[in-house]
Amino acid sequence: MAQTPPGHGHTENLGAGKAIAVLTSGGDAQGMNAAVRAVVRVGIYTGAKVYFVHEGYQGLVDGGDNIKEATWESVSMMLQLGGTVIGSARCQDFRTREGRLKAARNLVKRGITNLCVIGGDGSLTGADTFRAEWSSLLAELVKVGGITAEEAKKSSYLNIVGMVGSIDNDFCGTDMTIGTDSALHRIMEIVDAITTTAQSHQRTFVLEVMGRHCGYLALITALACGADWVFIPESPPEDDWEDHLCRRLTETRVGGSRLNIIIVAEGAIDKHGKAITSDDIKNLVVKRLGYDTRVTILGHVQRGGTPSAFDRILGSRMGVEAVMALLEGTPDTPACVVSLSGNQAVRLPLMECVQVTKDVTTAMNEGRFDDALKLRGRSFQNNWNVYKLLAHIRPPSTKSGYTLAVLNVGAPAAGMNAAVRSTVRIGLIHGHRMLAVHDGFEGLAYGKLEEISWERVGSWTGLGGSKLGTKRTLPKKYFEEISTSISNFGIHGLIIIGGFEAFTGSLELMEGRAKYEELCIPLCIIPATVSNNVPGSDFSIGADTALNTITTTCDRIKQSAAGTKRRVFIIETMGGFCGYLATMAGLAAGADAAYIYEEHFNIRDLQVNVEHLTEKMKTTVKRGLVLRNERCNENYTTDFIYNLYSEEGKGIFDCRKNVLGHMQQGGTPTPFDRNFGTKMGAKAVAWITGKIKECSRHGRIFANTADSACLLGMRKRSLVFQPITDLKEQTDFETITPPSLSRPGTVSPRSSGG
Repeated sequence: MAQTPPGHGHTENLGAGKAIAVLTSGGDAQGMNAAVRAVVRVGIYTGAKVYFVHEGYQGLVDGGDNIKEATWESVSMMLQLGGTVIGSARCQDFRTREGRLKAARNLVKRGITNLCVIGGDGSLTGADTFRAEWSSLLAELVKVGGITAEEAKKSSYLNIVGMVGSIDNDFCGTDMTIGTDSALHRIMEIVDAITTTAQSHQRTFVLEVMGRHCGYLALITALACGADWVFIPESPPEDDWEDHLCRRLTETRVGGSRLNIIIVAEGAIDKHGKAITSDDIKNLVVKRLGYDTRVTILGHVQRGGTPSAFDRILGSRMGVEAVMALLEGTPDTPACVVSLSGNQAVRLPLMECVQVTKDVTTAMNEGRFDDALKLRGRSFQNNWNVYKLLAHIRPPSTKSGYTLAVLNVGAPAAGMNAAVRSTVRIGLIHGHRMLAVHDGFEGLAYGKLEEISWERVGSWTGLGGSKLGTKRTLPKKYFEEISTSISNFGIHGLIIIGGFEAFTGSLELMEGRAKYEELCIPLCIIPATVSNNVPGSDFSIGADTALNTITTTCDRIKQSAAGTKRRVFIIETMGGFCGYLATMAGLAAGADAAYIYEEHFNIRDLQVNVEHLTEKMKTTVKRGLVLRNERCNENYTTDFIYNLYSEEGKGIFDCRKNVLGHMQQGGTPTPFDRNFGTKMGAKAVAWITGKIKECSRHGRIFANTADSACLLGMRKRSLVFQPITDLKEQTDFETITPPSLSRPGTVSPRSSGG
């Protein structure tokens, strides 16, 4: 079912009479195929001809069968494939004028004046050079008889749009490059596996990840697995790092840990520019400490495998924007690169971004490491600062005198434990006494609290579910008991990690302040729910993990459907009234339709969808995938839609249904949910510490203002604190949806900054 690309109005004829070529160049990255697929399908939808260029710039130079027209069906089943199905190659020929002449002739002969390049900064720089020389290349080709004057006139200018495909996330101007999230998935799978064997044998593991000039993969891996140390090229360690590292490893072993994890970016250096290798670190640990130490170099496994849900959506969103940029371009439009800013695909001047990227490398080569960190952007700096807090700063000997309690409320969500770990450790660093509350508000009422230590939460980052235990019970009927617990345990602030029940329960606690003075303490909510329906935040902890679980399941179901032919699967997802999971999984898995509460549908829409699938069965793609959000419509249930499709498809296709259920709440958290939970916990503790001091009078805490109870949410590119009473006005409590947010069409943002 062709639909108008989001945010671009009616575009059906925008590409009429135009031709677009798409190529992938440089190192491959998971998600490139999603971008290629989007370029092809949106291009065809707009009326343009779209061509594959196989083997990157080499195919552009060689021409012939390397440049083939693409069809709608030719990109089917590409979404879930890693690498690039149209091939990529390093090309020396294109670096020469002679090679670019051949490439220009191959494009002109096919009437192609729009080129979409997916690759790194080198590939994009080559494309810009090609565009700058275009007029002179055509003039030379006319002169030597390579093309006619008429052909040159029809192809008088070349539009260039780039998309960055690089697992290193080393391109400035975009929050994330295509492939980075998938590479983190591969790395974390290996780190989790290594952790189990390291614990068994009390070993130290040194893991080397890719990142010759950029430490992003190493830094996020260290945050996501709670590594003891990380080496990145942007911020070399101090000259006495060997002593500091050995002291750090010894402290963790003395604290009861059975393993040490050290992450090294392949481009790690010291302050004098000397390389720090994995073997250097291993030899140091063995010589100084005598620990059984092993080195694992991950290598090209980081590039391989199935792309994550995020990379599929990112590639798709960027592909749509790239086609629009090409078709809306004029001879005066500078070459642009499609980037991710928050949750929006935006166009930026290509060469400006390339120059800033080169400036980072120059700064590192010149020893200006502070400048290199700044050039990487605010998000990178924030990640680095949070890592340093958690890994290198120990709890002070002097205490603050304050006690914070942390609890989980609502359904389990992967990443909750990472948020608890961060909250506890940052609280201890601030000198607070930290209490863990078991079983949510009910546990708070019944006194199920215990003091929790630094070591206790050490391995929690990668654990799914809720180690503290969580319940949906609301606090209103327990005000008396909760007040008693707060008084008995001397609690000065609450950090509540959970879903919509955490939000509702916190509102009830605020109402109770009028009668119970003990409830007049600061509280902060960290949104954590697979439904992604908490007011005040574009994204919740756990939603990314659930989305990847659904996407992986859909891949397997599509594979089954492709084998049996003429089969349509109806899949029900969680989410309550929020269609985030169904919509984003539909994008990531390549579904034919997604039914959600936010977008009303009727029996005529269902009929159109059945007719679409009937026509689809006449093509080579004889399978269908339909997603339904669990509460999208009280009458058009999953069973109803299944029965309708089964009846209408008789003799053409048969149907199967799957209700995914609670598997969406389980599993190991994704790198994003681990990192997101970690940063949210750190931010929440810093805020509540300041608020407790602000509300302190003569040794007592009295917080009764609206801004003393806030929700920490992600809004576009920033983490912001919002009074929950303000959010109450924007919330539909009947359908448990925050209508003020632009759901569900967002890409999960990776730049949760300051």
